[in-house]
Amino acid sequence: MPKPYPQEFRDDVVRVARERESGQTLRQIATDFGISESCLVNWLKAADLADGGRPAAAAAEQSAELREAKKRIRLLEQENEVLRRAAAYLSQSNLPKMIYPLVRDLAADGIPVVVTCRVLGLARQPYYRWLAAPVTATEVKQAYLANALFDAHRDDPEFGYRFLADEARTAGHRGCDRTMRRICSSNRWWSTFGKRRRGKAGQPGPPVHDDLVQRRFTADKLNDLWLTDITEHATGEGKLYVCAIKDAASNRIVGYSISERMTSRIAVTALNNAVARRGGAAGCIVHSDRGSQFRSRKFGHALNRHAMVGSMGKVGSAGDNAAMESFFALLQKNVLNRRRCATRLELRIAIVTWIEKTYHRRRRQLTLGRLTPVEYEAMITRPAAQAA
Repeated sequence: MPKPYPQEFRDDVVRVARERESGQTLRQIATDFGISESCLVNWLKAADLADGGRPAAAAAEQSAELREAKKRIRLLEQENEVLRRAAAYLSQSNLPKMIYPLVRDLAADGIPVVVTCRVLGLARQPYYRWLAAPVTATEVKQAYLANALFDAHRDDPEFGYRFLADEARTAGHRGCDRTMRRICSSNRWWSTFGKRRRGKAGQPGPPVHDDLVQRRFTADKLNDLWLTDITEHATGEGKLYVCAIKDAASNRIVGYSISERMTSRIAVTALNNAVARRGGAAGCIVHSDRGSQFRSRKFGHALNRHAMVGSMGKVGSAGDNAAMESFFALLQKNVLNRRRCATRLELRIAIVTWIEKTYHRRRRQLTLGRLTPVEYEAMITRPAAQAA
């Protein structure tokens, strides 16, 4: 059974097909991306159906079992939201005013207020004043903002308050940097790396993984060594970030992810896409620099989930990941330096098209014996298939 393509790859192919130039056929686009024309047509139909919404007839034919499953999923999402907000509520339990709802709930369950206040060390008069005056809209907004900052800090503890503020704004919350800093400071949500003290040179933190590559960017078999890094490029709408993963044996980009934000999510998505395209890659070494995205817990959990081994170079040493730096240099010269893209979508289509069409299938490499990455992989996998 053929391996399913990652959703991000499918979306990129659909974008290229929809934005194709006049005279360019679907067959040619399918050939450039290594898929069949019928597969591309099916992807376009599915995308058109998703953009236009589900037909009423299809929605009416949903089985009772499917509707019941959706109800259970919705219930689980609600329960998860309750647990998430409860964690933020308890994280601020040092503030008396945040304990007052608990006092009220216990009183409703029959526990006297005097007992609860005595156990928790609270005064009763401030509680009754709070009970008479409802919580203001500003306090509610601040509580939800603190909840969003707590979630962002829990997912990426290496982020400082400015990055946490960006995550909160992305989640739909508003607030200035000074407010964000006050909330983070009161709850001691600081970056795990800390700040460099004035007058002393900062020492980089220890790497999450040892350097298992030692600048030997070669491999005898596919899925033995993958190299990865993140680059950024400017457009008229803002920056666009690309995380790519290259197989050291064939120099093929086995997975990538393109996003407007450079968080740990882009590295995890690129790794998941690479595993989905390659299938089993257990035991493969994934080498990167010591960027915060690759040091995050999310990326470490992704490596463990796929039974892969991490490797990292030294701080400030581009040579420890020179193979990926050379690929990004090619991307810079062949795509980015030739024109300036007005939109992120335009740049995304240009990058994806160059990787899949030119770099994989047309650019011959001396280290591969004047073969393209696709031709080289077909050559080394054909004897194995014949032997099997």
